[in-house]
Amino acid sequence: MSEATTATEQPPFVAEEAGVPLIVPATSAGMPPTAQAFFAVVGATGTLVRGFQAVSAAHLGTGIYQVLFSHDITGSAYTGTIGLTGSSGESPAGQIAVVGRAGAANGVFVQTFNAAGTPADLAFHLAILS
Repeated sequence: MSEATTATEQPPFVAEEAGVPLIVPATSAGMPPTAQAFFAVVGATGTLVRGFQAVSAAHLGTGIYQVLFSHDITGSAYTGTIGLTGSSGESPAGQIAVVGRAGAANGVFVQTFNAAGTPADLAFHLAILS
């Protein structure tokens, strides 16, 4: 650092002043006790093949799906990947987009696309971290 530039030290962190909620402590497994994880494996036709806390899946149009869970998942993280419904084989190349389902606090809206970016019916895996 040159003499003209001086480092500014950060003041001590004060959660109450910053409006930051208290951090929930992790368990020995590493996740906080209030954390929840849900998942669904959905076939290309919209069939719910398996899942945890997933209650239904529906095919709404070419490459368009909704997946409903047993809990309100508003504000959760949604992640999806194109994948086969079985435990082996070669999954097709493709893309997926996931977002909360408008009008359903317990739902996820999913769109799948082939490798060229065209909407296509593809099986997928969906994970919700809450």
